Amino acid sequence: MTDQWITSVGLDIGTSTTKMVISRLKIVRSSGVLSLPRFQIAERELLYASPIYSTPLLSSDEIHAERIWAIVAQEYEQAGIRPAAIKSGAVIITGETANKTNAQHILHLLAERAGDFVVATAGADLEGLLAGKGAGAEQRSWQLRGAVANIDIGGGTANAAIFHRGKLLGTVAFHVGGRLIRIDSTGTILEVSPSIRPWLQEAGYTVQPGDRLSLLQLNEICMTMCRCMMDYLSGVRVADAAIEALMIGTPLSAIPSIEEWMVSGGVGQLMAETMPPRSLEDVAVHQDIGPLLAHAWKELAAGYPARQIQADQTVRATVIGAGMQSTEISGATVHLDASLLPIRNLPVLKLDLSPQLLVQGSALADRFDALMQDGASLFALDRSPPFGLALSGTHHLTYPTLQYIADKLYLSFIHHFPHSEAMVVICETDIAKALGQSLSRRCAQHPKVICIDQIRVEHGDYIDLGEPISGIMIPVVVKTLAFQGQGRGEESGR
Repeated sequence: MTDQWITSVGLDIGTSTTKMVISRLKIVRSSGVLSLPRFQIAERELLYASPIYSTPLLSSDEIHAERIWAIVAQEYEQAGIRPAAIKSGAVIITGETANKTNAQHILHLLAERAGDFVVATAGADLEGLLAGKGAGAEQRSWQLRGAVANIDIGGGTANAAIFHRGKLLGTVAFHVGGRLIRIDSTGTILEVSPSIRPWLQEAGYTVQPGDRLSLLQLNEICMTMCRCMMDYLSGVRVADAAIEALMIGTPLSAIPSIEEWMVSGGVGQLMAETMPPRSLEDVAVHQDIGPLLAHAWKELAAGYPARQIQADQTVRATVIGAGMQSTEISGATVHLDASLLPIRNLPVLKLDLSPQLLVQGSALADRFDALMQDGASLFALDRSPPFGLALSGTHHLTYPTLQYIADKLYLSFIHHFPHSEAMVVICETDIAKALGQSLSRRCAQHPKVICIDQIRVEHGDYIDLGEPISGIMIPVVVKTLAFQGQGRGEESGR
């Protein structure tokens, strides 16, 4: 296969702003002619970046769906791109907007209208990862001995991603954002987001709509908010009631030593572009505390060991990460039925095929049965395929062992999902074609089999599988968390 370019889109619907990018991804063969074919994305070229729009809302808890679609349609026309040309990418609803009542509806509406393979996803872990890639922290981490952190601070959340030598060490999120407290030019509080109220209480602040605060009081709140977050990321103070109230989800298992950090998002842009606010009128230019948060981070940063550096991208970091960095390419030794593709938002369950499981006996069958029972309880029984099964530990399998795996997997799957029209298997190593053919012989087209390789996923991830490229490989997007606060089984698919 000669080198090939595909078109990718990224759309970020955030607490404050909405923006879109269109890019091209160059797919090249990375293996020698005598080796099994492997492909990778060698170049990413930004073709078009939209203006930054204010996210349209119908009310404080509902996104304006048709106005969002009007923005997308207008930007497609402006860029000269047809939805049918889009083969990869991501729609990301981020920050506080992910909690709106119709967030899932918006995602599925866009996924249906915006192209054959535009994915729908949101979540603090994925936000942080994509923003870190788009801001340049991942690339920068190759150049240092220590770790590099990007903190993406938007309207409703701050998502930190920490990289070392190109590897993601972890992500952590905070209720820190410019729109969490809205004010007017007199310092009168217009709105306080419910998500920041627990932290305000723990930190000793009483802030209610209608209260009138001075510039000094508002600055103190923002300084304390940033200090809590920076103390945690620096390992100065990792556990107290205020920090716990500020955090979203699970804390980091360990705090790595951060050599450099950067700030992206709307607050990152304010840090780069504006002077410190001198009056309440300066602060309230957007009717929020964003300018004060930017000033607070800049003022406090000198007191921490990490060096403050400028992000490559600020307000567009997440959308560039979504549009240009979220796609992987499967191996070319796949086994698939193209009529089943694309598949969106497919949940993943994972099984490690340890040497002990592969000894002839009942252990492997029991593990497959337990995993299928988990799948039947978590996901809709009428969904087809019900989930994707990821297999790790598949290095150096013998032919009899591969047939043994295919036999036990087939028997377990048809027992628990007799009406499913499709089975999806994701392998880390180059066994997809052989395993897929072995399963297909047993299934006899019911169910049909998709088996892909060279993709690494984890238990609980979601994946999107795109349409075949040159008939021998498919674009894959691996996603970490669909919606904060909801069960994974609630994310609906295609």
